This record gives sequence, C-alpha cells and structure tokens, in this order.
Amino acid sequence: MAQSSIEWTEMTWNPTTGCTKISAGCKFCYAEVMSKRLQAMGIEKYKDNFEVRIHPDALKIPYTWKNSKVVFVNSMSDLFHKDIPLDFIQQVFKVMNDNPQHVFQVLTKRAERLLEVHKELKWTHNIWMGVSVENDKVRDRINYLRDINAKVKFLSLEPLIGPLKKLNLEGIDWVIVGGESGHKARPMKPDWVLDIQAQCLKAEVAFFFKQWGGKNKKASGRLLNGKTYDEMPEIELHNNL
Repeated sequence: MAQSSIEWTEMTWNPTTGCTKISAGCKFCYAEVMSKRLQAMGIEKYKDNFEVRIHPDALKIPYTWKNSKVVFVNSMSDLFHKDIPLDFIQQVFKVMNDNPQHVFQVLTKRAERLLEVHKELKWTHNIWMGVSVENDKVRDRINYLRDINAKVKFLSLEPLIGPLKKLNLEGIDWVIVGGESGHKARPMKPDWVLDIQAQCLKAEVAFFFKQWGGKNKKASGRLLNGKTYDEMPEIELHNNL
C-alpha cells in the first residue's frame, strides 16, 4: 500500500498488478509507465512489468491499518480483467467485507465482466464501485454499472477525451472528471467539463473535478469557474467488531 497523490482518495492498495489496453482511454496509461519505473527500480512485485499478476500476500495488508482509510483498489491494474480468476476477486472482496471501517474504491473499464460476476460477490456498504468512461464510444459501461449491487456507484470520466452529453445519471452517486496529463496529452475542452458539471447539478450527483491535465498538470491546476469541486458521496463507516 502507499499514500496517494490522487485527489479523490487517500491511499492505494494493489492486490493485483498489470493490465492490457481495451479502449482509447488506455493509450497513455499512467500505470503502465509507472510499472516500468518500478521494474527498473528492482521492485519484486513489478518484475514482470505490466503483465497481469495476482499478489495473495497483499490480501493481509488492510487488516493492519489502525485508522479508517479511503482506499483506491488496484491503481496499477483492473480487478475485473479477464485474466484475474473469480476466486481471487472474491478473496479481495472478502478483505473489503472484513474491514468495514475503510472505504474501498474500485474502478474498472471491464464493466461487462463486472456485471457477469457481481452476484458472486458480497457488496458491503464500504465498497464503492466505478467505471471509467473517457468518451461517447464507451458510455454503455454506465448501464452495466447501474445494474450491479454496489451501495455507491461512481463514474471516472478521465481522461476525458470527448464530450459526454445527456448522460443517464440515474443510480449514480458520484462523477469524477479529469483531463489527460503527460507530454502527449490529448486536450480536454472546457465546454465538455462545464456540461458534465451542469448535468450533475441537475441530477443532484456529487461532482469532483480532478484536473485540467496537459503537459504540466500542476500548472494547469484544477480550478473550474474559479473554484475547486471536491464533492463526494457521504462516507459511511462501521467499526470492525
């Protein structure tokens, strides 16, 4: 686990690593770049670079945290990748079920598999499930998400590389928007962001603006209309008795 610089979480936990590209949002995958760096540093967990791998030893980690955490699960992978066995996904869920004092944020681009297996998983209150939607071509992921049993459902519209008009936000609790960062970052138009923010306001859905992105994301910042948008769903935590 590691402290995270991602604005909408506190830390990351990676019981799996590695992935493969499936849509346009994957083109400049930050996790793939980071994996290469970690491999070059000699980190054992990344010895196979970005090949999909499971890490059973990592399942013990959340039991050691003393204070409540907000945790992004698998920042370096996709838990619902076809090469990750269902029984291991179930083990990851059992860890999350066993630790209701933490919020676990799970994000996938593989919404079809998520829907296929969701009834085989226990969806406790502390598991937030999200899908990535980078442009109009993959908006169907939202429909798959809507049909699962998660208590909190969210959208990560990042990297936003096209407009997303008339989103169906029924059953969605949270929307994150962010531009792509890096030397080859594809631009995000302000009108796209403002339209999504207006849709969230109308639908009474929490709106979080992560960043404008670009070659220098720090310089671009995260102000929208002169303010920051850090809205999140209400966090419900239970003691682990």
